[in-house]
Parts: sequence; C-alpha cells; structure tokens
Amino acid sequence: MHIIADENIPLIQEFFSELGTIETLPGRDMTAEQVKNADVLLVRSITPVNAQLLEGSKVKFVATATIGCDHIDLDYLKKNRIGFANSPGCNANSVVEYVLSVLTLLSDQEGFLLKEKTVGIIGAGNVGGCLQKRLQEIGIKVLVNDPPREAAEGEEGFTELDTLLAEADVISMHTPLITTGDHPTEHLLNAKRIKNLKPGTILINSGRGGALDNQALKKRLLEHDDLIVALDVWESEPGIDHALLELVDIATPHIAGYSLDGKLAGTEMVYQAVCQGFGLPVRKKLAQLIPEPPLKKVSYSHSAHRWWSTLTSIRACYDVRNDDIAMRRAFAKAARANKPLGPVFDELRRSYPIRREFHTLRIQLKNNQQKLADRLEKFGFGIKFGK
Repeated sequence: MHIIADENIPLIQEFFSELGTIETLPGRDMTAEQVKNADVLLVRSITPVNAQLLEGSKVKFVATATIGCDHIDLDYLKKNRIGFANSPGCNANSVVEYVLSVLTLLSDQEGFLLKEKTVGIIGAGNVGGCLQKRLQEIGIKVLVNDPPREAAEGEEGFTELDTLLAEADVISMHTPLITTGDHPTEHLLNAKRIKNLKPGTILINSGRGGALDNQALKKRLLEHDDLIVALDVWESEPGIDHALLELVDIATPHIAGYSLDGKLAGTEMVYQAVCQGFGLPVRKKLAQLIPEPPLKKVSYSHSAHRWWSTLTSIRACYDVRNDDIAMRRAFAKAARANKPLGPVFDELRRSYPIRREFHTLRIQLKNNQQKLADRLEKFGFGIKFGK
C-alpha cells in the first residue's frame, strides 16, 4: 500500500508504517502527478480533494485529519467509489481553548467579567456545541444559531441570527463554509450585518474565513474602530489581507485547532478509518504514542485568588498573545523585505510550536480548596488533592 500524507499530520510513521510505504508532502502544493500512484491519501484542510487532483489516480481511500470536510468533493468520491473518512471532534477541544484564551485575555485587558457577558455561537456542530457546553458550565449565558440543527431538532434552544447579533456581547463563529443549498454560510456575516454590529462587540472567527466578509469588516474598522476582533481564519488564505491583520486586536494563522492533542486524535481517527476501510486490524493506539506534556503539574497555595489561578493555568497551557506576536512579527518582516505573505502564513502553521490542552495539566490543591477546584475543572483542568 502506498500512502501520500500531508507533512503536517503528526505521528504518520508511527501509526502507518506497518501498512505500507509513506510519502509526506506539503498539503497546499499536492498535485495530480504526485498522488496518481497512491492507494491512500491523507490530508488536512488546506488540500482541495477533487477531480482535478484525483482523476486517473489509483487512490482508493481519502481521509482528512480534520473535523471539516468542505475541502473534499464528496460527490466525486462517492461517484468513483473512493472511500472517505474525516475526524469528527478531533480538535474541538483545542478550538474551545483558543476561544477561552481570547476571552480571558480580553476580560483581563478590558476589565469586564465573563459571567456578565452573553456569548452568541454561530454554528453549533462539533466545535460550537463543545464551546456551548463549556461556557454554560462556567456560568456564561449562551445564545446559539444553527439553522440545520434547528430544522432537525426544533426551535427550542436556538436563536435567529440577527437577534443573536443584536443581543450578544461576544460573537464566536464556528460554521463550515457552505456556498449552496438551504443554509449557505459564505459571507454569513455580510456588509450589512457587520455594519449593524453594536459598538464594543467582541467578534471571534475560528471557523472558516469565508463566512465573514473580510473587506466589509476592514471597512467598519477603518471607519469606526469600535469592535474588538480576533481572527484565526481569513479569506484567501494563505494570501491574507495584511491591512486587515493590522486592524484587528488578535490575529493568528489558522491555528485554533492546532493543539498537539487535537492533531494526534485526528491522526488516530484516520488510521482507524484506513484500517477499517481495507479490512486490517487496528494495532496502534494513541495512548501508546502520545508524548509527555512539557508542563505536567502546577500547585496553588491558599493565598491564590481564584481568577488569578484560572488565568495562570490557562496561560501556562496556551497564551494566544504568543501566536499574535509571532504572526505580526513575521508578516511585518516579510512586508519590509517585499516578500510574498502566503509562504509566511504557511510557515507559521508548519512550524507551529507544541501546544498541549488543559486536561494534560494537573492542578495540585489542598483538600479545603474545593471552590478553586470546581472553577478549574469547569475550564477543563484535571485536579489532584493533597494535604
């Protein structure tokens, strides 16, 4: 079996070496010539998998180590009897922790309490649904807009989009990019909706860049600069709008779901899918291969304030400011040298540092620190009590 894989999928050799030969390639630059003799194609979200890539190839199975599959022509795969699998939920926790890092940072900088804010979630699938549950556990009011789910489940628990935009203090976008059908999401937040956002709204997009009209957002920020914006996804990636980057408050290069734990879960899911697709036994498990986290344990004394302890724990695992600084620095350097920005965007993703999720950090507390333990557990940390 010959396997072609995106070079950014971790532990490919460890999981797949027993199944056949493995060739890793840059995901954005895969060509029909490169994949024509492959039996299995493993990709991430930056590789369009369609007739142009696969026509005339030997590919029998395609898997994406991501939740979303809007980069896959599913009709073409079905028509040509090519097996397919995605990795539902693999990096949902990573994206949730990205949003929590953004919100706690802004809470600290802007001087507001999270529990006083209403968060509107647009798109409540694997990621948005996970975020909804976490925020509600923390005690934050949540509004949800998801027309496909509402059509299937009924109106209760869902909010019409324009009502959500008017009532929410924070808007967090988690839709796939859909251009056709009953519920398209391309430019779901269009010029009119962006213009009508109330001043002071916090807008976070860690779903798909095309769901938000970037030029309309730039126009709003240039004219009024009265929104607080965090963008992880952008239109026209990797050749994003540098001028928009300089206008937003937090800018990151499509890495919200890039925790090592999320990536490895995706690798395990596609490995299991390939084994099932070819009738092979599943011999490898992630628990056998996952590395030890660089930071394993933190302890707090009785004098530790609950909010300070929460911020410290979150930032010990993931501080979004580091990614924001790295992106701005890299783009500014390339711009000064008149170099194209697309390769810079991709390099930031390719060389992304190891980031572990909250659950990998154990918080050591005294037996009588139950209130702090309850708070940290709601954010996703593991707790260990001692004397």
